[in-house]
Amino acid sequence: MPAPILSILAAGSARTAARPSTVVSTEVIDAPAAPLPVLGDGVTVPLADGGEVEYAALDYAASAPALRRVWDDVAAYLPYYGSVHRGAGHLSQLSTDLFEASRAEVARFLGCRPDDQVVFTRSTTDSLNLLAAALPSGTEVFVFETEHHAALLPWRTRSDCRVCYLPAPRSPREAVRVLTEALTVRRGDGPALVCVTGASNVTGELWPVRELAAAAHAAGARLVLDAAQLAPHHPVDVTALGADWVAFSGHKLYAPFGAGVLAGRADWLRAAPPYLAGGGASRTVTRDAAGRVDVGWHETVARHEAGSPNVVGAYAIAAACRALREAGHGALAARERLLVDRVLTGLAAIPGARVLSLFGAGAERVGVISFVVDGHDSSRLATALSDRYGIGVRDGLFCAHPLVRLLLDGAPDAPAECGTPGDGQGERPLSAIRVSFGAGTPDEHVERFLTALAELVAPAAA
Repeated sequence: MPAPILSILAAGSARTAARPSTVVSTEVIDAPAAPLPVLGDGVTVPLADGGEVEYAALDYAASAPALRRVWDDVAAYLPYYGSVHRGAGHLSQLSTDLFEASRAEVARFLGCRPDDQVVFTRSTTDSLNLLAAALPSGTEVFVFETEHHAALLPWRTRSDCRVCYLPAPRSPREAVRVLTEALTVRRGDGPALVCVTGASNVTGELWPVRELAAAAHAAGARLVLDAAQLAPHHPVDVTALGADWVAFSGHKLYAPFGAGVLAGRADWLRAAPPYLAGGGASRTVTRDAAGRVDVGWHETVARHEAGSPNVVGAYAIAAACRALREAGHGALAARERLLVDRVLTGLAAIPGARVLSLFGAGAERVGVISFVVDGHDSSRLATALSDRYGIGVRDGLFCAHPLVRLLLDGAPDAPAECGTPGDGQGERPLSAIRVSFGAGTPDEHVERFLTALAELVAPAAA
């Protein structure tokens, strides 16, 4: 059996293995890590002038390239692929063991408590919708208007729950104050949930998760952490943070397949109807004398994993968790801070460039930076970076429309849509450019981006 599979299986046999004790690494490391090898290294793309250039992938916040090691691990497993659960054959047994060992590896990566559940989903969006479906009736949900749509919108689907949208804070301390005040005057003493990001997908700024969790618990509420942008860049320990649940996506964590995770407290998940009805979620199915079908549902994680599990996606996430942990999250974060400083310094030297920030200069952030350049349409600049320089960035409102509108001083109901310049006469295009990077980004890609942007906005540029 290939070594990667054996390694995951061995790790999975010790679910209570030592957890990382740091939530966000701030240690000074003298020798930051080198870029990790990723798929797509050396890929060339066509330019508008007919030439070709090595592609510079600077859109990690949308989907990070898969780590080469993760791809190799998955490729080593595929010949042993089999159906998960209930299969008597050897490959089915192996796949089942690998699937459950992957769950344990993810729990270790997240610092889960012994009685936490790790549910495999399709994505962060799917994870938060699952939790929304599992809320006890009458739950009050508190969420900042600055959240990604995946965290902002799912709670609206519950007509029996109340959603309180909190105004954008301008500092971490203000975020704690706003939440504390909102929880103090909440209606009744029923269940309450706070949803917050760990790192903004627009500004990259880190949120005070530990302090927000403490404020939530002091008021009898629970907290779910959207770690889609945090987990790829920093260690996440839900026990140390005090988070009740955490959600993230594999495709942002250098895993190449469509899987995600919801991990945390088991009680609400056990009490809720299955997220999907079907095989796997059902423990027993019978018919009574009247012909009615009666179902007994599992109370384990299987309750919310109906259908044939995505064992390849789950294993890819586990392989990515293991690769990042063994590479040293602290060293990777140290190198990323150098890249962040370089981009911020480079943007500061470009006339008219304005970095979007909620918490202000000096706020700690991951490798996600959004900006605009006065007098230049963001969508056209992003297109030019691709067509003329082979650089991939993102433009638009980044599925966080209220936040980007606020940071661009736009009206809350501004008509411009994500990624499209305003077409109406006199309408100001409402969009920004986001450059994002991580463990696989070479220094050269960052330098090429800064050089290209300076050339594009120079007065002599076409």
